[in-house]
Amino acid sequence: MQPTPHYPDFKPLSLADREQITSFLHRSPPVTSELTFTNVFMWRHHYNFQWCLGENSLLIIGESDNGHPFALPPVGQNDLTLPFRRLLDYLSGVTPTPEIHRVPETLAQGHAKALSLEIEEDRANSDYVYLTESLINLSGRKYHRKRNQLKQFRNRYPYSYEPLNSRLIEDCLELEEQWCRLRSCSENPALLNEEQAIREALLHYQELDCQGAAISVDGKVVAFSLGEPLNPDTAVIHIEKANPDFPGSYAVINQEFCQHAWRDFIYINREQDLGEPGLQRAKLSYYPDHMSNKVTLRAREN
Repeated sequence: MQPTPHYPDFKPLSLADREQITSFLHRSPPVTSELTFTNVFMWRHHYNFQWCLGENSLLIIGESDNGHPFALPPVGQNDLTLPFRRLLDYLSGVTPTPEIHRVPETLAQGHAKALSLEIEEDRANSDYVYLTESLINLSGRKYHRKRNQLKQFRNRYPYSYEPLNSRLIEDCLELEEQWCRLRSCSENPALLNEEQAIREALLHYQELDCQGAAISVDGKVVAFSLGEPLNPDTAVIHIEKANPDFPGSYAVINQEFCQHAWRDFIYINREQDLGEPGLQRAKLSYYPDHMSNKVTLRAREN
């Protein structure tokens, strides 16, 4: 086990930190999709995530796309007012406008007042949360189109569903590369960053606390997904990719993965829409039970 970093000595996040970070997350289960080890690990290069322990809490800092330093909300079992203050104190030494991002709305309200912070809604990063039974059964008129997509795929393609394993990883990586060529990822920084994050998760799949699955047609992967428990009631889906040449493949991997891997959870968190209209329509088409809203906390200017 690596030496434990303590505030204010943040260290870059690495795979060797998994056990220590995960133990904090298990003791204080999060409600937002960012706060899992898999998520911060797969995005660690993009956000330059660093961590330490302070005030008996897990503290994580990073850098936004424009290089602006920020923190994720602290994780701990006790009152988080002091850990919030520690993060703000540290950030005030590196930026004139300290910010804490992706803070659950309910957590932010009390601490914003206690610490004299401004609250800014972050709708683009609010998570879509669904009833698991709804994603499995697709019952009722509102899911008629989804059931048709499943039926057409199943009638057209003899397919297999398999939990992700080392044999399938290479095919999943190949599908991701194919998807990126079709979407011209090299010309889109956001998609290019996502591709790197997905590759990190797949290449280190065996060492991460997550589950994955793939849909294959004629022995070739046409869709895959990866997720993990978020808290006792909720699983979170971090990755879902499918080959657009196989209509209905997204619907099939979604329904099959929920049924096989997550049926014991009440909810499925399918993360945010990032403010992209197409992604928003896709997530709304599955009729979320509720949103897990997030805000940015920002120190008031003097």
